[in-house]
Amino acid sequence: MYIGGTVISSVEFHGNMSLVIFMSKCPLACRYCHNVELLEDDTEWSFEKIKDEIDSSADFLDAIVISGGEPLVQTDAVAEILTYVRQIGLKTKLDTSGIYPEKLKKLLDLNLLDFVSLDVKTTFSKYKKITGANIGFQVKKSMDLINEAGVHLEVRTTFVPTLHTKKDIRNLVDEIQADVYTIQQFRNKNVLDSALEKVEVPNPHDLAKLAGEIKPYFDGVVKVKSAEFGEQII
Repeated sequence: MYIGGTVISSVEFHGNMSLVIFMSKCPLACRYCHNVELLEDDTEWSFEKIKDEIDSSADFLDAIVISGGEPLVQTDAVAEILTYVRQIGLKTKLDTSGIYPEKLKKLLDLNLLDFVSLDVKTTFSKYKKITGANIGFQVKKSMDLINEAGVHLEVRTTFVPTLHTKKDIRNLVDEIQADVYTIQQFRNKNVLDSALEKVEVPNPHDLAKLAGEIKPYFDGVVKVKSAEFGEQII
């Protein structure tokens, strides 16, 4: 399996100390991607190495988070890891773009997920602008599958001033169903499209104001995530 690395985090699974495993590879080319080094990374880890990494920290962990890249490029590897995590009694979370609904369904059917963070780039009809491909319908299908399975769902969108408008976010809220909606602050460092390095980072106060404006239209928790203030519930 292709693994870009791991990190211990107290913020990736709210209220839980987690080991985050970054799976390499992703078929998308989102211009603002901040994990560029993972897109074509060929670093291979054995399952035994992953187990050792988990076991060495298990005593003070509550959960394992599988992130990326796009983890579902390596669905069998993800299933193998999460099956082991279930066996040792830790919680599980998956970060995904949702572009592989059938692969996601396999994990849901195996009851391997407690929490999913679904990266929804924009309104489902405007996906080509962000990703270069009309794949919004696949992401919506993934969202529906997660909700049908009763798994805790966070939808999150990275707000890029040159790619999104406030109206886009307002329209998106009308299209999603989730427990949590998070607006993430765009960061202009280490991005796939170097032109975006010149784009100003959104002011966290402006993002909080936007979150407050959409909150009445979303039946769930609304959050903002920024470098300055971390994760804020609006």
